[in-house]
Amino acid sequence: MKAVILAGGGGTRLWPLSTPDRPKQFQKLVSNKTMIEETVERLDFLKPEEIYIAINEKHFNLVKELCPTIPIKNIIIEPALRDTAPCIGFASTIVAKRHPNEVMAIIYADHLIKNKTEFQNKLKLAEKLSKEKNTLNIIEVEATEPNINYGYVKLGPVVEKIDDTDVCQLDSFKEKPNLETAKQFLEAGNYLWNTGLYVWKADTILEYYKKYQPETYDKLQKMVDDKGEISEETRTLYGTLEKNSLDYAIMEKIDPATVRIIKADLGWSDIGSFKAIWEELSKSKEENITRGETKLIGCSGCLIYADNNEPVAGISLTDTVIIDSPNGLLVCNKEDSKRVKDLSQ
Repeated sequence: MKAVILAGGGGTRLWPLSTPDRPKQFQKLVSNKTMIEETVERLDFLKPEEIYIAINEKHFNLVKELCPTIPIKNIIIEPALRDTAPCIGFASTIVAKRHPNEVMAIIYADHLIKNKTEFQNKLKLAEKLSKEKNTLNIIEVEATEPNINYGYVKLGPVVEKIDDTDVCQLDSFKEKPNLETAKQFLEAGNYLWNTGLYVWKADTILEYYKKYQPETYDKLQKMVDDKGEISEETRTLYGTLEKNSLDYAIMEKIDPATVRIIKADLGWSDIGSFKAIWEELSKSKEENITRGETKLIGCSGCLIYADNNEPVAGISLTDTVIIDSPNGLLVCNKEDSKRVKDLSQ
């Protein structure tokens, strides 16, 4: 198996902690290691040469510093930001030409996964399915709340049972719902959160690009030679690829009978807001999570980071986020921290 870590995101939802120069995958959010370091360590059952990292060009030196064991040739540079369909197609083309008939896993660098053993076991199960059934496999997690910021998948029938794990056929993808719909999904019990953890043969997913995104497929073939090396045309061609997500471009068009869903207990979160960080670090509704020099009186449920070499004080605050960093100052209600991305628009 080859793993492709997607690390090209902009991280706008966690400003001012996360910035274009150092987005959230390169931040220490829930431990003393950055998210990308945690992601690479989570894949320690693979050899470093079996791990690829897809990045924005401006983060090349940062990735070399944080992930020194990954070979330079395995760092895939996106010449332009064109969303996940071009990025995953580009990575798949490289993997397919360097390692014909190889299984690859798509993994996000900025997602939290606390259950490492379960994560590795489910990746191996998905690899087995890819090799034996040639299916497209998604590792998904139980929806525990009516979250409107996540995509969902609806479970189809159970196809088989492997090592006490039910493997289900996909019924359908569901985009981010409104609150009422999310509540209906949760009550129905047959909807899971879509983590974006995909496992398949690189050659197989490229056949779907050829079928559903033929223009993109043709350009990808020109970008990578038969030995898997990047061609001189790549920088010019990549910027002309249609900007689209993998789900819209490919997954939602595929016959659901070819897709398998593997349910997993990963301890997963996409850490998409400061509220999510607080939830991962706090042990009670009243606990304050702080960093740096802070002094709080009568505060509860707050997330306060003093990262600007100046003390931050708070009095009688409840469920408040204060992020004081060299890049700016954010003060907001914790429940509304998901709206931080609107500041970049």
